Amino acid sequence: METKLNHLNEKPGFHIWWRLLRPHTLTASFIPVFVGTMLAVLDGSFRPLLFVAMLIAAMLIQAATNMFNEYYDYVRGLDNEKSVGIGGTIVRDGIKPLVIKRLAFIFFGVAILLGVYICMVSSWWIAVIGSLCMLIGYLYTGGPIPIAYTPFGESFSGLLMGTVIIGISYYIQTLTITWQAIVISIPIAILIGCILLSNNIRDLDGDKENGRKTIAILIGRDRAIFLLSSLMLLSYALTAAFIIAGLLPIYSVISFLSIPKARQAVRTFQTNTTNVGMIPAMVATAKTNTIYGALIGLSLLLQIFIPLPL
Repeated sequence: METKLNHLNEKPGFHIWWRLLRPHTLTASFIPVFVGTMLAVLDGSFRPLLFVAMLIAAMLIQAATNMFNEYYDYVRGLDNEKSVGIGGTIVRDGIKPLVIKRLAFIFFGVAILLGVYICMVSSWWIAVIGSLCMLIGYLYTGGPIPIAYTPFGESFSGLLMGTVIIGISYYIQTLTITWQAIVISIPIAILIGCILLSNNIRDLDGDKENGRKTIAILIGRDRAIFLLSSLMLLSYALTAAFIIAGLLPIYSVISFLSIPKARQAVRTFQTNTTNVGMIPAMVATAKTNTIYGALIGLSLLLQIFIPLPL
């Protein structure tokens, strides 16, 4: 066990609970809130408390989804002490499964309280959308037919965590929604879907043995890696098109600084076939979204303080 922990750089104590959150994926909720809010600021509206409330609620919902994933994968027998890429709090650290499940519901509960505040100062329609997001977060690995076991996991995660969260973050600031905000969300939605795709590429063999039907399983490892690279390329192509069309400021060219990280993710997948060897590729995919989204948000801030013609 000690050898395994050292191999995965796992530590006891607080690190156990930190891994449970799967922190390298949490930027998938932070980035959309940040970008959606910056789009609102660019349009002249910013309420700091709403931004903070939305940010915390989104990250709590994602963290809870990760916990449900940990719980239900254990219950269904997918995870064991040798499984790579999971939090491992149940199978390696001995935390009781019920504790993980209850903690996930507590996170949902806090997110609901924050959601009530958001609705009170914006619109109660947000409650409907937020409830749908939490339901899908639960059904991702819970329920009779988990979304994670189907070819639609990437689509659900990209649409909800990318486009929907950006749309909500923009709407609660401006009390309106524009087609520009929705269109600009597409590259981020794609890159968020890529995070899940990279996870499914890494876990392809184990998922196949356990009856999952992910995209990676259906089209095979090599085609899945090609799909990953194609989706990343599409995100950058759309970004270039949006800059040329004036939907994004010229400052947004700085988002292309994330391309080397995307290239690293693809090349690492191409040159590694073991689960442990592919972990850096998944991390690089998540960092691609983080760097890209942060630079897009920064470019919007630059446009606010040093405006250039669109």
